[in-house]
Parts: sequence; structure tokens; C-alpha cells
Amino acid sequence: MPDSDRPSTRRPLDLRTKIFYGLGSVAFGVKDNGFAFFLLLYYNQVLGLPEERVGFAIMVALVADGMIDPFIGYLSDHLHSRWGRRHPFMYSAALPVGIAYYFLWRPPAGLSPEALFVYLLGVSVLVRALIACYEIPSASLVAELTDHYDERTSILAYRYFFGWWGGLAMAVLAYTVFLRSDPAHPTGVLNPEGYHHYGFAAAIIMTVAILIAATGTHRYIPSLRQPPASRHAGGMLGELRQTLANRSFLVLFAAAGFTAMASGITAALGIYFNTFFWELSSAQIGSLAMLNFVSAAIALAATPVVSRRFGKKPAAIAISLVAIAIGPLPVALRLLGWFPANGSPALLPTLALWSTVFVTLFIVSSILLTAMLADVVEETEIATGRRSEGVLFAANVFIQKAVSGIGIFTSSLILGAIGFPRGAKPGAVDPTIVRNLGLVYTPLLVVLFLIATGFVALYRIDREAHEANLRRLSKR
Repeated sequence: MPDSDRPSTRRPLDLRTKIFYGLGSVAFGVKDNGFAFFLLLYYNQVLGLPEERVGFAIMVALVADGMIDPFIGYLSDHLHSRWGRRHPFMYSAALPVGIAYYFLWRPPAGLSPEALFVYLLGVSVLVRALIACYEIPSASLVAELTDHYDERTSILAYRYFFGWWGGLAMAVLAYTVFLRSDPAHPTGVLNPEGYHHYGFAAAIIMTVAILIAATGTHRYIPSLRQPPASRHAGGMLGELRQTLANRSFLVLFAAAGFTAMASGITAALGIYFNTFFWELSSAQIGSLAMLNFVSAAIALAATPVVSRRFGKKPAAIAISLVAIAIGPLPVALRLLGWFPANGSPALLPTLALWSTVFVTLFIVSSILLTAMLADVVEETEIATGRRSEGVLFAANVFIQKAVSGIGIFTSSLILGAIGFPRGAKPGAVDPTIVRNLGLVYTPLLVVLFLIATGFVALYRIDREAHEANLRRLSKR
């Protein structure tokens, strides 16, 4: 259907709005990368907290945060204020998020293992709850800023682009500036002082990014949806059950769970693979991370195109299957002895090419799945008579956080089960232990991603169904 005939009730968004809106996800990207790639290594290898305790603390923090998310979503759906439903949450989160994140990377000196565990758990919960106060209302804006099938994909492409670029930029800074090797710390990622500087810089960046997004979308407040005049007779839990009963939402919910578990395992063990499986230096790891900027840029350009040409669901399934096919190849080929040896000139370029392709496919698939979730909003509104963007996005984030935490905890159990040593040095770990890490990791990820893709196949809202939903709502 040409744009002039579309049933959308809103004007197309200008580029400035998409950029300002997307910039806010820098805060989420920085936080997400910190939790996924550095937190387990920092508290385990640098501060000496047993990996089981670190993994358990991260998992509990994720689950607790995820349980808070639906309440934040519900409150932002129903908030009455002169700044609308979403922006008061966004503004109020900016400064506390930065302060809490800074202290996560600077625990008091001399804590006992028990006290350090409690500190990690408490501050992790606080950071994640505060970022949720921004992230849930911000994500909910997608379905309010535009109801056009393809434009939702476009604005989400910017959101993911800046989220990845923000997280990657912070990771590159960590590897190349803050976690550099010195005579006392030949392995840069084991330098404790570097994590203190990283936390300070990350805190400032997160606060500024949130304020840019909130102020950059502030002018849309008068045209955004208003909260319902009265609440559901069954109360909050009754409204949540009614909203979340949608079939298309449920299959996306299940798919997000299995994807999050696989992503949690990948993120937590990624630094172990880079440091001990591939034996890369901090500079080499940083160079691989820098290539992901290319992946994010390709995904920004490609995702709206594949959405318009093929539709969100077919494109998401096809791209996911290709990613599943190529994702485990480097580890599998190394286990078979068919991959460049550690230290060889071909190793880094080969890993770089594979990483660029795989990460591009992963980002495109993630954008499409989130855009599919945005299209559930109108279908639930037809069934319930309410706009529940906050509840839908919060529930989806809940399963991602909770199950990702289980994935990270599973990673700590894997490390314990194979006997991975604490204080390990690259090149000095028993080759059998390193090999066992790959043998467990590869098939587990393939199975989890295949199950997630199977659930996506059950989603039922395509372009025609979405436009029919808009027409039904306009007649009301």
C-alpha cells in the first residue's frame, strides 16, 4: 500500500526525531555491555569472588529487575501528568542511573567475600531498576510516535544502531584506554584501576544520553496517547493478564526467552573465548569490537529495506536461520582442527569477517522482532479497549532480563563444571578444559536459537493484518 493510502493517523517522523530518540539507547547499550562482558570477569578474576556467587548475583539482579519491569510499564501506561505518560520517568532516571552505575565498578576496599557478594547484588539490582525506569517508557514510545508498519521498523533501526554503537564505543574505550596492559598487569582486562575509570566515564555517558532522548522527543508530548480515564475493574493484575493474553505476543515472549538465554551465555563467555580460547590480546579484542560498528551501520540501512520487501516475520525467520547456521562455525571448526591456529596471521582477519557477518544478522533479526512486538499494540487495543504499550514492552523486557540472567548463571556453572581455574593466564590453561568449553558451548547455543525461531513462526500479524487493525480502530 503506498504511503498516501496508508491508514496511519500520524505524520512521518523526521530524521532529527529518529536520531534523538535513538541516542537514548546509548545508555542501555553501555549498561548492557558492562553487565554482559565485564561484570563476571571483574568480580571473579579481578576481585576474587567465586564465579558461582558472581553468576548467582547477576541472575538474581536480572530476575528482580525483570519483575519490576511490568509494574513500571503499567504505571507509565496510566500516569497522568502535564508531561504525558512516558517523559517523567525518562527525566527522573537520568542522574540516578549514572551514580549507581559508577559505584557498581568501585566497591569499597577490604570487603569480605560475603560482603562483596551482597554489595554486587544490591548495586546490580539498583542499576537495573533505574535503567528500567528509562528504558521501558522509552521503548513504549515506538508505538506512539508512529503506527506505520514500516516506519516502526525504521525508528527501531535507529534505536538499535545507537544502542550497539554506544555499547561498542564504551567497550572499545575499555579495551584500548581503561584496560590497557602495564608492567603490573600484563593482561589488561585484569587491571582493577582501569575498571574504576571505565565506570566513571560510562556513568557520564549514560546520563547525557538519557537527557538527549527525553528532551529530543519532548515536543511530541501533546500528541502522544493519553492514559485511560479509569482503570480496569479487575485491578492491575487483571489488566496485565488480559493484555498479555494475545497469541502473537505470547509467541514473541517465548522466542525472546530462548534468545535471551542464548545471548546471556554468549555474552558472559565471550570474553573467556577471546582471552583463553583464541588467546587474543586486549588490543585485538578491541579491534574485533570496533568492527561491530560496521555491523550496526549495515543493519541500520538494511533492516527497513528487508521489512518493506519481504515483511517482518519472513525476513526475521530467514535471517535467524542463516545466523544459526554460521554462528557456531569458528568454534566448531577449531574443535575439528580446521581453523587458523592461535597467533597465526590468519586468525584475527578470519574472526573479524565472521563476527561482522554474524553480528549484522543478529541485529537485523532483533530489530524485526521488536518491530513485530510494536504491531501487537493495536491488536491488543482492539481486544481490551486500552493502549498498553508499556505493559507489552515491559513484559517482553522482563523475560529477556530474567532468562538472560539464567544464561549468565548457566555460564558460571559451565565454568565451574569444566574446572576453569581462577586467576587464569592466557595460554596457561589446560587445553582439555579449553576444548570442553567449546564442546558445551556450541550445541547448546544452536538448540536454544532454533527453539526461538520455531516460536517466531507462530506469529500471525503481517502487513495486511496490521493495516486492518488500524482501520478497525479508526472506525471506533
